[in-house]
Amino acid sequence: MSANIAKRRLDYQRATYQVQQIELEFELHPTATRVLAVSQLQRHVVGADTLWLDGQQLTLVSLQVNGVEWSQKTQNDDGILLSGLPEQFELKVRTVLDPAANSALEGLYLSNGAYCTQCEAEGFRRITFYPDRPDVMAVFTTHIIANDSIPFLLSNGNLIAKHQLADGRVRVSWHDPFPKPSYLFALVAGDFDELCGDFVTQSGRQVALKFYVDKGQGAKATFALEALKRAMRFDEEVYGLEYDLDIYMVVAVDFFNMGAMENKGLNVFNSKFVLADAATATDTDYFNIESIIAHEYFHNWTGNRVTCRDWFQLSLKEGLTVFRDQQFSAAMGSATLCRIDAVKTIRTAQFAEDASPMAHPIRPDVVEEMNNFYTVTVYDKGAEVIRMQHTLLGAEGFRRGMDLYFQRHDGQAVTCDDFLAAMQDANQVDLGQFSLWYSQSGTPELTAKLEQTSTGVQLHLQQQTPATADQPNKQPVLLPLRYELHDANGRIETGILQCSGAQQVFCFDGLKMPVVPVLLADFSAPVKLNYAYQTDELLYLCQHAHDGVARWDAMQQLWSDLVRQSVQQQQIATIPAQMLDVLRQFIQQPLADLAFTAELLTLPGYDTLAEQYAEIPVEMILSALEHYQQQLAETFAADWLALYQRLLPVPYVYTEQQVGLRALRNTALRYLLRCNNTPASLWQQQYTEADNMTDKLAVLQGLVRAGHAETSRMLQQFLQQHGDNVQLFDKHSALVASIGDNSVFGLMDMVAQTALFDWKNPNRVRALYAVFGQQNPAMFHQADGEGYQRLTSVIAKADSINPQLASRLVTPLLSFRRFAPKRQALMRQALEQLSQQQLSPDLSEKLGKALHG
Repeated sequence: MSANIAKRRLDYQRATYQVQQIELEFELHPTATRVLAVSQLQRHVVGADTLWLDGQQLTLVSLQVNGVEWSQKTQNDDGILLSGLPEQFELKVRTVLDPAANSALEGLYLSNGAYCTQCEAEGFRRITFYPDRPDVMAVFTTHIIANDSIPFLLSNGNLIAKHQLADGRVRVSWHDPFPKPSYLFALVAGDFDELCGDFVTQSGRQVALKFYVDKGQGAKATFALEALKRAMRFDEEVYGLEYDLDIYMVVAVDFFNMGAMENKGLNVFNSKFVLADAATATDTDYFNIESIIAHEYFHNWTGNRVTCRDWFQLSLKEGLTVFRDQQFSAAMGSATLCRIDAVKTIRTAQFAEDASPMAHPIRPDVVEEMNNFYTVTVYDKGAEVIRMQHTLLGAEGFRRGMDLYFQRHDGQAVTCDDFLAAMQDANQVDLGQFSLWYSQSGTPELTAKLEQTSTGVQLHLQQQTPATADQPNKQPVLLPLRYELHDANGRIETGILQCSGAQQVFCFDGLKMPVVPVLLADFSAPVKLNYAYQTDELLYLCQHAHDGVARWDAMQQLWSDLVRQSVQQQQIATIPAQMLDVLRQFIQQPLADLAFTAELLTLPGYDTLAEQYAEIPVEMILSALEHYQQQLAETFAADWLALYQRLLPVPYVYTEQQVGLRALRNTALRYLLRCNNTPASLWQQQYTEADNMTDKLAVLQGLVRAGHAETSRMLQQFLQQHGDNVQLFDKHSALVASIGDNSVFGLMDMVAQTALFDWKNPNRVRALYAVFGQQNPAMFHQADGEGYQRLTSVIAKADSINPQLASRLVTPLLSFRRFAPKRQALMRQALEQLSQQQLSPDLSEKLGKALHG
């Protein structure tokens, strides 16, 4: 395992020179693409005469300063140091690249016959020697030269020229008038289907919208195109932000490390987040497409027009933009369900990260590999930190802060402190203590209790944040606590408290105990709440809380309490009769929001429950979940059947109402598949007659989860019917990886040997092995350690091809210290074996922290 050099936030120094503008020319060739980069630079630091140019895996042909080959340079594997430079100069660099050999999918690469770039975070240095850092912002002009067999030659900005050269090749030129860092540069060249639309902005400007997808797939981009229009209108109406170029392009590619990338005017998307029709995409796919399309569009202002000064500030753009896409999704559908989805992510992946060796604040202080910054803490906890500001300041106050932020910083690369300053100054408030959320890692724990006084009720709060791997000492943070208090006289008091001390008391005059509290309504802060709820109080909240998230959370807490009792007693605790009565009521009389009803009838996942234990009792959690699901299936068998038959399917349309109908109907089906007396004709009819992938996949998922005897046959049938479609092949892979018995290992091997599986494609690898490691705890945590060994062998193979992919696959192994000694030893052994190999910096950093941190 190689030693990496740590980078520290506090070591930041301004770039010695700023690039005013850069002109790029690409002569595309599969194995020898020639790049000419001509930049105009101006001294930025008084007295400086040196400039560091990042550059990796490049063949340097020439490097000139003001037309003269520059001899005052020192080169190593990471770049070139120029010295003796004048105050301003022209830098001309010629390089040669091999796109076909670029399996890391960073910089310029060739896949499926198309050229594509990915430059965030540090991919531009694989294209040319350049100060590849986000605070160097330049105006880009790009020329692309290629054979006329490649019809689409795309880059950032507006198209300014296109003509044929004397040798028959085509030269296309693009100009982006807005300064941007190199990580936002993009180039795509290939033969695609083109789907066109347009959008008229609030000021009356017409914008051309163009989607480029694989041949034959054009119709599947229609939903994404309409989602883009909705996002553009939303940003105008909510934030007053209008699009600024003449064209907005989206390209969908199957080989991509991320979900999508917000390159200015030319977004590059993983095709799974663009392509959709009823036959291949589920309701969840449609939701994700709409959300991610919006996310990348919203980056046009929160990330592009205003960007990060350095990568330690990544949450400045990502946390803020995740919050904005969550706002958009809530406006497009059920706000309650959108919030529940976000809460699940925080309580599973993010809380787990806080409790792991990889714990870090949303603005980290030190890192070895920049690609390892792209975490649920930076993104999703970052979004929660923005949401808390929105809650504390109110919608109008938050908008004032956003307006001031853009007024001050449009066209700049700035910091999280600059954002906080805009919020403070626009609202004349002090967010000094709140800023701890940016610098302090870990999950705060809030302990609450209520007491009767002579005049009312007191709420006593205690706040503490346990030590994390990176920070032993913590301070109290400022957080908003949204509450509902239901008292004995039927009075309900609501509001928001500002919690800031290690211990605080809040008084509510006129209330009379017993009081049933909703604390952290709408999950108003990303903390763990400790309150001694009684079963009858939680059941009351399930039925009567005004806040939908609180109703769902109460039901989750009931199940969590039962599992905890089971763990403590080492035998399965009995479901209280009154809890069964409430569940029966939801089944027999669903709420108006059918999808929300489905959530209330669904048990917490393994990950949610596991995060509640310092030492995770794997077998007991899995046993309890299996027992309770089976008990609900059998206890309410007749009710599930009646509900299923009452919710008749309708021709597929992606609407909130239909999504709810399918969600609740398929919840009933999932339980029915666990009942021995459920006729096979019921689920076979749904599978055969379904006009949409949501209902087809629900059958297969239900069979897998129930361990049904027909699982293997139906999965094989699905593969035979749909295995030539990569999106459906991935769905099949994920189903196989979820099988809860020993056959999963042989079946995964068979998938990896099929023609469509490709180790160089992150989507193929993630669908099979990331799902196994993260969503199949029974087999991944098998007592003999085979799951750990399987995953580490995959990680080693992936690391030699695509380090970013390998770095993400290792996540479920990093928290090995949270398991019992035998399992912990097996996980450590697997990681130590992996660490003995020659690893990428991406993976090496994580293993180092896990094993030695």
